[in-house]
Amino acid sequence: MRGHRIAVGAGLLALMAAASPAFAGPPYITDDPEPTDTGHWENYLFIESAHVAGGRDTPAAGIELNYGAFEDTQMTMSVPLTPNPGPLGMGVVWAPLGGGIKYRFIEEDDDGWRPQVAFFPSIAIPVGAANRGASLTELFPVWAQKSFGAWQMFGGGGFTNNPGPDNRDFFNWGIALQRQVTDELALGVETFGQGRDSVDGRASAAVGAAVQYDFTKLWHVIGSVNTGIENTRQADQFSFNLALKWTP
Repeated sequence: MRGHRIAVGAGLLALMAAASPAFAGPPYITDDPEPTDTGHWENYLFIESAHVAGGRDTPAAGIELNYGAFEDTQMTMSVPLTPNPGPLGMGVVWAPLGGGIKYRFIEEDDDGWRPQVAFFPSIAIPVGAANRGASLTELFPVWAQKSFGAWQMFGGGGFTNNPGPDNRDFFNWGIALQRQVTDELALGVETFGQGRDSVDGRASAAVGAAVQYDFTKLWHVIGSVNTGIENTRQADQFSFNLALKWTP
């Protein structure tokens, strides 16, 4: 099952803008509604980077911890491990500290049409000298998923409260399709984006491909590559993320 990465911008799109939290189901930018199993952990040690026009490609690392605290309820925390260059390479910006609670309030009907659905309110707390004066950002998304044999389709989105001078509140969205190719290997594709996050900003969108390989029930490797299809130069000419996942 996929977890949720909060640490590095609203998807990789806002990582480049350093403006808002990322809410994702690694290796996807799009999240899913499935919480971590009750009493279990789902953790990620990840590295990711993005290229934008005029910017430097400096990978950012972080760790995300997910715990199934109650039935249908996941607690999430994400911590950055390295600083990131600011927008267009100006200054140094730490990815925000993140936290959230995923609650699945509709269970999937395996024999019918009903998908599983979850609400995942989360916050991003700006840290680092370059973020001094920045405001706490909140995201309020709803995610849904439906399975069809070896296929899964999931997606959704939500409202991001993005306070601060010249900032704008905006919506994030994403949709992904994944196939379990073998018992160990899963492949998928997605498209995702966000609205304008500042008064002089532009909406952004991207497409990507993802892979997960399960070495054992405990150890997994996941990764994805993405490229922009809207506002490409300033948002996402090329980006990637790679993570070691462990599920004790």
